[in-house]
Amino acid sequence: MKKQNVTGSTAPWQLIALLITFTVAVAVGVVILYPNKSLPILQPSDLNPALVDAQDWSREQHTIASFNLINQFGDTVRLQDVLGDVLIADFFFTRCATICPIMTSNLTKVRDVLEEEKGWRILSHSVTPEADSVPVLRDYALRMNAEHSNWWFLTGAKEEIYRLARRSYFACYDEASGGDGGMQDFVHTENVVLVDQLGRLRGFYDGTSESSMNQLIEDCLWLIGQKK
Repeated sequence: MKKQNVTGSTAPWQLIALLITFTVAVAVGVVILYPNKSLPILQPSDLNPALVDAQDWSREQHTIASFNLINQFGDTVRLQDVLGDVLIADFFFTRCATICPIMTSNLTKVRDVLEEEKGWRILSHSVTPEADSVPVLRDYALRMNAEHSNWWFLTGAKEEIYRLARRSYFACYDEASGGDGGMQDFVHTENVVLVDQLGRLRGFYDGTSESSMNQLIEDCLWLIGQKK
């Protein structure tokens, strides 16, 4: 009986297995080196028109505007102090009994995940700055377990904060008459805005939604990783 050439009959299968292993290894390497995840750079024209003043619709290469505010530590905070960090911005007031406590609580979970990371900051802007003084903001941060050196609760001129909310972060609908930060004007929104290290808008999230905030965490970590 003629002896079967075992080596010859199995070699093609071994070659196929090697090719499959090599292909998988290359694919994994590509995923690691060139991740598929990306975030859009959002311009005013990409947003819900209800969030954007008509004069801003055609604006291109939008970045957040300069500002001059004060944090809960009594320090002056300007745009140049935060550029280079990934920013998470929201708008709240300390006496709010509806969405604001939920948003702040959800942001504490974001803070906990980002705790060991570098290059991020949460900016919580008071929409009632006349009532939310530096001591009030400091007490609020303590009461809400929201204390962190990277988390600033901001107060300042109401007109400036409202300008930032409506024409810089596009965080809210301009439903109030005037829209100029006057006595009858009021901003109240659950929108949390993600801004990259260059001051560009990268995402909007529902601050009252756990799933939406989980997405914010993922996107924020991705942005932080892009600079490493």
